[in-house]
Parts: sequence; C-alpha cells; structure tokens
Amino acid sequence: GKGTKEAKSSAEAPPAQQTARVLVAVHEIKAGTRISEADLTWQEWPINSLNAAYIVDGGMPAGVAGTEGSPAPEGDAKKTDEKAKGAVAEKAGDIAQAVADKVAPSASKEAYIGGVAREDILANEPIIDAKIVRADEGGFMAVMLQPGMRALAVPVSVDNTAGGFILPGDRVDILVTHQLQRPGGGTIDSVQPVLRNIRVLAIDQQVETEKDKQSVIGATATLEVAPEDGQVVTLAKASGTLSLMLRSYADAAGPSGAVTMAPTGNGADIPVRVYRNGQATEVTVSR
Repeated sequence: GKGTKEAKSSAEAPPAQQTARVLVAVHEIKAGTRISEADLTWQEWPINSLNAAYIVDGGMPAGVAGTEGSPAPEGDAKKTDEKAKGAVAEKAGDIAQAVADKVAPSASKEAYIGGVAREDILANEPIIDAKIVRADEGGFMAVMLQPGMRALAVPVSVDNTAGGFILPGDRVDILVTHQLQRPGGGTIDSVQPVLRNIRVLAIDQQVETEKDKQSVIGATATLEVAPEDGQVVTLAKASGTLSLMLRSYADAAGPSGAVTMAPTGNGADIPVRVYRNGQATEVTVSR
C-alpha cells in the first residue's frame, strides 16, 4: 500500500554526507601571482574525501590526518591484530596532526593572503602549503622574481628616491652621478642614465605598502634586474651615487634594461650631461 511505498522511498534515500569547509582557489592562479582575498574562498568538501594537506576551516577533523596502514592479515590473525593496529594508526594520526599544527598553526584564509603562488593553481583546486609561499615564510622573494631575473639591492635615501614616494611594485629609471677628470685638469660632475623601467621589489624589508601609506623611507631598494643589467648597476654603484626616478604607470610597458649610449667614434670620448644652476648642457669628455 501507500505506507509500503513511503517506507521503501525513505530506505533508499542516501544518508546526509558530512562535509567540512576547505580553502580553494576562486579562479585559476598563475605561478608568481600575489594572493589576494578575492582569490580564495571556503568550499564545502566531503569529509571522507579530505586530504591531510588541505586547509580546513577550524582544523582537520579527527582521524583524517592519519596514515593508512598496510592490508590487514586474513582470518583469525586479522581479528587478533585489529585492536593493536587501530592504536598504532591513532597514534600516527596524532603525530601527523601535531606536525601539521606546528607547520600551519592557524588554518585560516588570512594566513595565505599576501602570499605568492609557487605553482599554477586551478579554479576550485584546494589550496595546499606546497603550492603557496606565505608572506611570513622564507623564500618569498625568490618566488616574486620573474623567471630569468635577479634581485639586487642598492643603497637609497629620501633625496634619491623621489622623496620616499617610490613604493614596492613601482617602476623606476636609474641614474648615476659621479665626477670625471677633465683633460686639462680638475673634475666635472656628471650624470648618466644606467637602467630604465626597472621594477622595485622591496624598500628595505617591505614588499608591499601598508594600506593608506603613501610613502616608504628606507636605506635599500631591492630591484628586479636581468643578470647582465645587475653587473651594469653594480659597476655604476661603485663609480658614483645612484638615483631612482619614478616612472608613470602609463610608461610601464616600455623597454626595460640597460641604457645604451650612442657610439662616439673610436670610443675615446663620451657625452656627458652637465647641470649648472639648473641648466643642462651636453659636453664631450675624453677618457
């Protein structure tokens, strides 16, 4: 009758599956991308499909972090060892959980915001520590670098970093100011372009600007340069004082790297721009 059909329907309904909230990528995140709050979200995940590497809201449920043992022996031996194996598995699970808690004490989304993706992460893929370098971990700067580029620190001060308005992530041109010997005796102050359109990775140890902070004062600026450009700026640093000129965001797509000087015959003379009383004149100085 009707009661029998209802009972049958009720019996066939699958039991409600227990879930936990797992941290996943909202969309695809490319390697080297800085992680923002909009990149991550919590997603319901079946508990029986959890992996110990996942970031679970409120921590990993008991028993998930344990390692699976080898197949149990058959027959009476299986019944005899079942209790002992359960105790060993439980202990292994406790150890694994303790290690996980030490490595990532706060299983929260905030712990990963500001980090950098070490590898490509697919949309809806669970976040794992192996694929993200958190902002409070070592190796952060190495992940920020583009492939083939190097990080190089140069000394700076307020008066040669646009009054402190050069911030991490900005693009700059680099000048060197030094003195040259005149052929007839004496010296002449000169300024020459060294590099152009270079990305600033950090000012001192700050790799991102604090909210609502418009300037950063520091003693060093870490620049992203090609290996050969690093040699150029290191030589320039040894010969004089470096100055950083802030570029407009609209000019960020321009050419980047060492500034090539125009050929000057046999190379014995070099053009130098000299500033006197605010006026710039170009003179040729023999080496």
